[in-house]
Amino acid sequence: MSNPLWGIDLGGTKIEGVILPSANDANPLLRTRIDTEAYKGYDHIVQQIKKLVGIMQSESGLTPGRIGFGTPGELDPRLQTMKNCNSTELNGQPLRKDLEAALQVPVVLANDANCFALAETHWGVVKQQVPDARVVFGIIMGTGVGGGIVINGQVWNGRHGIAGEWGHNYLDESGGPCYCGKVGCVEKVLAGPALQLYYKSLTGRSQTLKEIVAAFSRGDDPAARKTIDRLAYYFGKAVSVVTNLLDPDVIVVGGGVGNIDVIYKAGVESLKNHIFNNGVEVPVLRPALGDSAGVFGAAALVAG
Repeated sequence: MSNPLWGIDLGGTKIEGVILPSANDANPLLRTRIDTEAYKGYDHIVQQIKKLVGIMQSESGLTPGRIGFGTPGELDPRLQTMKNCNSTELNGQPLRKDLEAALQVPVVLANDANCFALAETHWGVVKQQVPDARVVFGIIMGTGVGGGIVINGQVWNGRHGIAGEWGHNYLDESGGPCYCGKVGCVEKVLAGPALQLYYKSLTGRSQTLKEIVAAFSRGDDPAARKTIDRLAYYFGKAVSVVTNLLDPDVIVVGGGVGNIDVIYKAGVESLKNHIFNNGVEVPVLRPALGDSAGVFGAAALVAG
């Protein structure tokens, strides 16, 4: 077999690896995972990755030529150290250099949102529904908000390595202070915890996002309606900024918040009202790959 693709998705709780036959075949030869054990520190994370690669080699009988890594942050192009990682043990560390030393193979790093966008482009909903798309904007809305840009099938990282990071654009003062040091970031308005906090501010009750959505669907909770209506309105407003700047051929929305139906109806209507255009033609789509997108996208980093 020639040039199988090796990808590893580095998460805060687990590290998942996959080997794909080729860029044209996304049926895994092997897929496995181990715990990250991040609480044991950065050096231990690197050793866990080395352990996983050893398991993959042993179980597959294959040896990687290169490995793609999806990470919970970015590698600074100038400093060559990690930044913006919610797995804070990685911040400030020369992860690529240390992985290449530990694994003795070249590695390619990209953040998890870029990997999501790349996987959906090569094997997911973009390939299925908009196969001629040249510019893809991938959104992850869950406990945080991130984004990734794919142009002509390749990740676009940008000068600072932060291309697509719309979650820390300013959206609305009501979002309050963000861990990044600013106020009113997209993430503080549209992420799952932000929606739950808004609902609690209206009712005094703590509810999960799933419970809020269920109450919205039943139609018996005015606070739930207000929370989900707020999501739709600000989704369109936030995405309009990206659309005005990037004008992508397709937008794919992943993450737990991305499962909420209103995004694809009222959210798109809000986009129509905020975009600098006389309508919205860009498709706003649900992803097709589910939890496979991250690790498949990591593998796609070493395709070609």
